[in-house]
Amino acid sequence: MSTSIVNISPNNPVFDLPIYVARDEGLFADAGIEVRFQAKYSERRPSDADPFQRLKEALFESGKADVYNLCEWAGIDRSEKSSRGAQVLALRPAVAAQAILSLDPAIQEPRDLAGVPIGINERTGSHYTTLQSLEGVLARADILVEHVGVPERRYQALKERTSRAVAVMEPFISLGLKEGAHMVDLTYYRGAEVIAPHLSAEQREAYLAAINEAADRIMAGFARYKHYVTEQTHGALAPHELSNHFVRYTHYMVYEPKRFQQVYEWMRSWGLASGDADHARVVASL
Repeated sequence: MSTSIVNISPNNPVFDLPIYVARDEGLFADAGIEVRFQAKYSERRPSDADPFQRLKEALFESGKADVYNLCEWAGIDRSEKSSRGAQVLALRPAVAAQAILSLDPAIQEPRDLAGVPIGINERTGSHYTTLQSLEGVLARADILVEHVGVPERRYQALKERTSRAVAVMEPFISLGLKEGAHMVDLTYYRGAEVIAPHLSAEQREAYLAAINEAADRIMAGFARYKHYVTEQTHGALAPHELSNHFVRYTHYMVYEPKRFQQVYEWMRSWGLASGDADHARVVASL
């Protein structure tokens, strides 16, 4: 069987973990594909407010990468605006917690966040999940977000007290709790696998089957793989200190039209989508 090459643009390690496992344990090779990361996650551009100037989108739009993952809402946004014709292939295996952390004793529950700017990375999971999780508690006018940048930058802003509250995922939830922060809000969300339109059905099937098997291996022994995630903290959090509770891995999901329409209408209600769902490209089935 000949081997085809699929180029990947990197995302946060907690989301790319099934890709690392499938690559390093030969699951992609067994499926007849060679997966190549086109950059290291650490090489990303930390503060661009324009999503298409960020590393993973820039690599994809330039044709250097064929696949990347990001939050579900951002997957719709990028496919809607892509000049290359990006498509949402499926919902990714990582089901991650997004926590709003604070070191401020005056902020104890979501209602205390009324009028408090929350540090996010614009048009990523930290942005969308903050709006979604807080709108059931606060009036929309009272929900304030500010673009701070990538997770490391947001966590640093929390520690330096330049942000009273920030939205982060693992490993910064575990690290924050270790270093004295407290959770004000917590929600779980899935993400999307975005692909280039030229990938064949066989390549798509092989890629998704391999990350499904990797997800099974992770859930059977998460401790074996935590070092991939905690490496992002540069020694501040040991692998055994990463919680078991704030991320889990399951099989990918085909993006059903009903769910897409509901998500798209919610985005439009916040002014985060163009208003024409036909512009977003979603692969209905393999």
